Amino acid sequence: MSALAKKLAAVFAAAFFLNLVWENLHASLYYLPSGAPITEALLLRSTFFDAVIITLLAAGFLNISYLRRRPLYALLGGIIIAFFLERYALANGRWAYRDTMPVIPFLNTGLSPTLQLGLLSYLIFRLLRLDK
Repeated sequence: MSALAKKLAAVFAAAFFLNLVWENLHASLYYLPSGAPITEALLLRSTFFDAVIITLLAAGFLNISYLRRRPLYALLGGIIIAFFLERYALANGRWAYRDTMPVIPFLNTGLSPTLQLGLLSYLIFRLLRLDK
């Protein structure tokens, strides 16, 4: 396995674990418009999707030296990606927010999901020292 593949596997593993924790911690802030319960299977699917996004983001950062030296861009990039994913999901009725979800004014997206990909990307990039 190449060094790049090893780094990306480590990113995916860390992203999966951290996103699983995050998803479970904030699941009570959502509901499904269909009335169906939010199950662990649904949270695992969301976790997998988020881990893939963070891994793809990491691939770009690992292959572009300018980005690799600027992990704060991962924070910004993750927040931007999360914002658009959240707007899409809300517009298409994939989920909705409970009254307990803090919503970012003007953006009209939940604080927790909007920050999730950016904060976890930055944390993973720093913990795994991907800037080296």
